[in-house]
Amino acid sequence: MLIKQERTGEPVGMIQRAKLNFYDCVLRPNPSRTVVRPFDPHYPRDFAGGTSRAQETVDLIVALDEVELARQLKGVTLSLDENHRDVDTMLLRRFEEVAGGIEGVGRINAKQRRLIGAYFSEEFAYEAAALFNPSVVLHPEQSGLPEGTIRFVMSLRGIGEGHVSSVTFRTGTWASGGALLIDDPSPTSVSPLIDTCGKGEGVAARLCCAGSRTISETVLFPVLPSQRQGIEDTRLVRFCEDDGSIVYHGTYTAFSGGEVRSELLTTTDFRSFEMRVLTGQASSGKGMALFPRRIAGKYAMLGRQDGKNIWLHFSDSLLNWEGGTKLITPNYPWEFVQMGNCGSPIEIDEGWLVMTHGVGTVRNYCIGACLLDKNDPSKLLARTPRPVLAPSPHERDGYVPNVVYSCGALVQDRTMLLPYAIADRFTAFATVSIDNLLSVME
Repeated sequence: MLIKQERTGEPVGMIQRAKLNFYDCVLRPNPSRTVVRPFDPHYPRDFAGGTSRAQETVDLIVALDEVELARQLKGVTLSLDENHRDVDTMLLRRFEEVAGGIEGVGRINAKQRRLIGAYFSEEFAYEAAALFNPSVVLHPEQSGLPEGTIRFVMSLRGIGEGHVSSVTFRTGTWASGGALLIDDPSPTSVSPLIDTCGKGEGVAARLCCAGSRTISETVLFPVLPSQRQGIEDTRLVRFCEDDGSIVYHGTYTAFSGGEVRSELLTTTDFRSFEMRVLTGQASSGKGMALFPRRIAGKYAMLGRQDGKNIWLHFSDSLLNWEGGTKLITPNYPWEFVQMGNCGSPIEIDEGWLVMTHGVGTVRNYCIGACLLDKNDPSKLLARTPRPVLAPSPHERDGYVPNVVYSCGALVQDRTMLLPYAIADRFTAFATVSIDNLLSVME
């Protein structure tokens, strides 16, 4: 585990705008973290016809003698056992998924089935290229902690082969004004299983990572056609229902490779998830962020429907979003190109605190903040005229240069914990006093 104390002054790689404190702790991509996902060998269209490539592969496997079959199975098991549990069960499950397209299934024995499952699977390093755009919420379990310390869950966007985005999680503890501890992630990652698909109001899928022993083992990689190229920029929010019950929602962008749409994941334990499609004219926008409770009996959401301004939406339905009003428009040079939110609004005594992003020259992404009226968030009370964080001349290179970005922060005892991404590559952490942040607004 990494225990890091805060440091003050000019941050490495950042330009200080408000009085921020920065931790030395950094989360970087880790190519050793993998999931096993389906692999389907097939011929290009011009060579298709006759026996399928999949069937030809199965026929070769079935023709192996017992000695070679055992040797191949042993090699597969030794390879996968390092990062995965219940390898035999996983391989048999994959065989069952492809069995409907295989001829002569009845003649295939248990060992052959496991090896066929291995040939139709592949390991995917889901955070090999980048680990960024973090969002943070209170952990469901807060017992057994020292006074003044909280436990949190953080979602991150991992990028792997083919620029495919997945959702990965970390946990940790934080004492306001004190130590930040990020728990070491488990070497094991658990792939989500589709429990049901397309049943219930707006349900795209119900996923289960029941084998996860810790939240860090849970990984949500694309399982639906709408997400083929990625699940991007999850904005987690700890949502309080009118009866006081708590549920965790996360708005995210589903990218099929050709189209984008907004979807919503919901969980109470970060092991079982329900994914639902957001509908309505406003749902086509990226970067939607849900308020943590209803306002005047309605759900409220921030978005960037026109690609430039921050919009405010109200709805009687969690899943349907229409219309909306323009709330915040670019006003300062660092946000002239476009604005958006950096996560769900945070309720403080003075109103709704919203971390924002602005895009300026050379497509620089900076982080700012604004304050909305608590009873009527359509009223903008104040905003930061200069960025809170901006790319530094000394550290602007990465997967996407000139970017600092966040998908959600956490406030405790009038101090904000702000995880943020640098250059769409890795994640760092800072804190800022709420009083100081409000003092630099106008």
